[in-house]
Amino acid sequence: MTVPLPPLPPTGEDETFRPGGRSIADIVDAEHRQLRELLRRLTDADPEPAPERGLEVLTAALSRHLSAEEQYLLPTVRAALPDAADRVDRALADDAALLTALGGLADDGLAEVGARVRRHVEEVGALVAALREVASPEELIRLGNRLEIAEEAAPTRPHPGTPATPPWNRVVEPAVGVVDKVRDAVTGRPTYLADLAEPPSS
Repeated sequence: MTVPLPPLPPTGEDETFRPGGRSIADIVDAEHRQLRELLRRLTDADPEPAPERGLEVLTAALSRHLSAEEQYLLPTVRAALPDAADRVDRALADDAALLTALGGLADDGLAEVGARVRRHVEEVGALVAALREVASPEELIRLGNRLEIAEEAAPTRPHPGTPATPPWNRVVEPAVGVVDKVRDAVTGRPTYLADLAEPPSS
């Protein structure tokens, strides 16, 4: 089955063409593991110290992750799996609630954020598994490339009021992302998992 892809660069006429990069499914699964691991470090009461400025990195990583999924993963699932439309709508509503919970996140709000992240991982993980069943490896790689580009341009702070579906989120989110990145540069705010002394492994 051919998955209705969002607008992507042409691949040419060669049917043996295989794009370089990682599958969107592999990227999303790896990011989910990293986010859960960071949350574990921030909430567990074991001897391992919580990472310094971990809340800032968690907020930025989740903001980018959700933005990119809403731009490319969820619309593709909706188009490729029409029976999953209600599940996509539920995921979008849950994403908006998670972004709202992230706003002004402090230690005492981590329990709610953690519960919402676990729900997100479960819901979106099931949608990714379903997408793997109908999309070709080449399609998943091309979507992965788009997801990674979208993440680099995405906001690093929660903006639950911005559009959550194409085409408007693909216009608004990068513009908001520019403003966030300027603020991050001025304040020296860390925004990547790699900025942590011990980044969570994927």
